[in-house]
Amino acid sequence: MIDGFGRGAPGASDDTRRALVDLVMAATVRIHGPEHGYASERPGGFLGSGFFIAPSWVLTCAHVAMQGEGREVTVIFETGPGSGETSVTGTVVAALPEASHAAEGRPSTRSGGWPAPDLALVRLGRPVEHACVYVTERPAAFFGGGQVLYSGWTEVGGRLKRLSGQCAVQGTVGGWADPDEQMRLGGDVLPPGVSGGPTVDLARGEVVGVLKSQLVGGMGGTSIGVERLRSLPVPAAMAGTESDDDYQAVFHAHDRYHADRHTSRVGRGWTWTDVQSGLGAGADRALSPQQRVILLGALAKLPPPVSTHSLLDLLVRLPGVHSVDRYPAPRSWRDGLGALYETRGGEAALELLLRYCMSVIAAERPYVTQSTASAEEELWTWVKWTADDRLSREFRNEITRLWSASRHRTDREQRRAAPAYGERPRDGERPFVLLELEPRGWERDSYDWRVGVARHTGEVQPVAEDSRGTPGHALRARLTASLTEAFRRCDEPDSPAVLQVAVVQALLGLDVDSWQLSADEPPLGVVRPVVVRCSDHEPPASEDEARERRARWSRAWSAAMRAEIVDCEDGLRVPVPTEEDLRSLAYETVPVLCRYADRPDAETAAGLARVVRGGFHIALLRRGKDQPDVVCEDFHRHAVDTVAEAGTADRLPWKIHELRQGVRAGRAETYWSDGVALFYDDPLHPLPGSGQLLEAP
Repeated sequence: MIDGFGRGAPGASDDTRRALVDLVMAATVRIHGPEHGYASERPGGFLGSGFFIAPSWVLTCAHVAMQGEGREVTVIFETGPGSGETSVTGTVVAALPEASHAAEGRPSTRSGGWPAPDLALVRLGRPVEHACVYVTERPAAFFGGGQVLYSGWTEVGGRLKRLSGQCAVQGTVGGWADPDEQMRLGGDVLPPGVSGGPTVDLARGEVVGVLKSQLVGGMGGTSIGVERLRSLPVPAAMAGTESDDDYQAVFHAHDRYHADRHTSRVGRGWTWTDVQSGLGAGADRALSPQQRVILLGALAKLPPPVSTHSLLDLLVRLPGVHSVDRYPAPRSWRDGLGALYETRGGEAALELLLRYCMSVIAAERPYVTQSTASAEEELWTWVKWTADDRLSREFRNEITRLWSASRHRTDREQRRAAPAYGERPRDGERPFVLLELEPRGWERDSYDWRVGVARHTGEVQPVAEDSRGTPGHALRARLTASLTEAFRRCDEPDSPAVLQVAVVQALLGLDVDSWQLSADEPPLGVVRPVVVRCSDHEPPASEDEARERRARWSRAWSAAMRAEIVDCEDGLRVPVPTEEDLRSLAYETVPVLCRYADRPDAETAAGLARVVRGGFHIALLRRGKDQPDVVCEDFHRHAVDTVAEAGTADRLPWKIHELRQGVRAGRAETYWSDGVALFYDDPLHPLPGSGQLLEAP
């Protein structure tokens, strides 16, 4: 096991502690409003604190940075003792959440009033020399407590002054998978203005959080873990350069900055690596602070992982690793390294790290630059040198074989097909996101919910849940962070994961596919396939019925499907056939309910129940107002053609997805499908607790 935040050496010298404070304060900045006056010489009003997280990048709170005019702020700092202040304009590149992401006007520019994670990234408008903090590579949830150092700016006697102090970690606010989780701090008064400043683990010498709020009328406040930056928006298409993804750009620059300063022969001051060594931060780890900073610098020279999903896939294929789905899930090579700190397995800690490095070398690349090959060589050289110094001949031979094999895998498809360890899941085994909504019968229009990632093994790994009851009008906003995290764990570039929405039969018309998780994003059904499934239908009444359901599902996957309109004839509404008549339909039939509507009446609900009991796991439901005089022939024609064009069951969700994209794009030939829902009750992935697993086709 690679142990994580051991408490460091208790006998660290006063010089070491003083050096840590100096490094933190040197990177702490003031955030002001935009500059005003002649030649932009006068900054606007003081808004709060922040700190340099990477060259030209400042991290602060959203409630601090978004008080500026538009997205422009002024960053003020000192480059060294007695150097005087430097003022530079910055732009808020990202705020979490954006004002448009949060619900019912919750964002507020009051301190602490912005909903968590309340983080903002500011990019400087011109190059300047400055110091940067060192940021931990694993979630703050694993921080074991103890004391933290904080730094910021506040007004003292009418003048703005920099200050630092210590707080005790007293626990958390929020649950293990709560997007609002925060660290509770106590033991010191956090004065106005320090919001946005860094929270530093005193024993390890690394930033673990950002000060969010002060406790009104009391001691302490709250801090947000820096790992919440992993929820920054993911590019819709595969990155072509490092700068296409702000998260990767920031942390690659961060790790290269610290590696360069550790290896540089220029300068006589303390580095973060020096301080971490003085604190004894490497005493219980497989790597010393010096080895770690060199490794992170080497990883930061490589293109990032293709996706979070591919990184998780790489990690769980390592020997002895079973699950690394932390909240938020790892996103970069440095995050993957941090995820291994808590892994327990039969492999030695250092061997596990080096196997991870070999998987990184062999991994698929989103893009390749002129320096990628030399970066792989550099990482291999470090791995080989480390293994030669400390590990067995057998292990050294293993990684040498992996290195030789990686030299023969040059193109993208070869890398995808031949990972360093284990086997990649087959195309049909991709994970999907499962959203379960359960109405609270004693509270009108109120729901408990669960969001999880469903694997091909049948396991559903939870992402978040809430059993306190969420009003129907607030569901979209309350679910945004959890759904976004779940999608990030499953999506591949240009290949979004399917969203399955499990609801009681009476709610199958719920238009989750029309939800927009933010004002600047298309509806969910346009971004990805969205299907509905029934959480309260009855299991098969007999083995014969179960066998028939298996046969229908298998046939729909192996034969060309065909649609059958079951509740409408010649433009007139008719009852859905009896179960016996439905069972007489060919196994590859997809029933179409033309008159389903948004809220089905008793007759329609009974008709769908007969369809389900008849053994059908797939059906098209036409939502919207049921208008008796509407002409249905065009809808019937297109529904039949669409099912035929999809061919087999695995393609139908994607076909409906294409139609929704067409409606959004204004393609008139797709308008007939507006409001169509796909009932897709996948028996290969039964809902948790249902016990209705069927055999694979």
